[in-house]
Amino acid sequence: MMPLNVQKISDGSVVDHIAAGAGSKVLAILSSSHPIEGMAALIINAPSKKLGRKDIVKIENVFIDETTANKIALIAPKATVNIIRGGEVVDKHHVEMPKTLSGLLSCPNPKCITNSEKAKTSFSLEESGSMRCRHCERLFKPEELV
Repeated sequence: MMPLNVQKISDGSVVDHIAAGAGSKVLAILSSSHPIEGMAALIINAPSKKLGRKDIVKIENVFIDETTANKIALIAPKATVNIIRGGEVVDKHHVEMPKTLSGLLSCPNPKCITNSEKAKTSFSLEESGSMRCRHCERLFKPEELV
């Protein structure tokens, strides 16, 4: 197997341990929250000891905040966020599925009041791992919200 060589970034974020196939969705979340002005790399189907295959996203000059990490957790719940400054990892943490999400995402239910009136969306995490809309009370898989 040939080694994978991707240029290092000196400042920015690396999202690692993304399930294979979900990396493009993570990159879409990042680009919707932050303009991509520097280098960005999407590595698809990289070998992984933990996952077998994984995706990785590297994005220069973007530092992932908690709100963006919460969105990433919806589609990549096992992801790790590494913050890079001066070419060194200065912070590393696992994303966590938030207990509640308010005002970040639209409800997929077209009949939900949040889609016709100015009501702030709110979703709560159920024990099953699904997210429940506070307004229409429908359950959604986390990836359906992104």
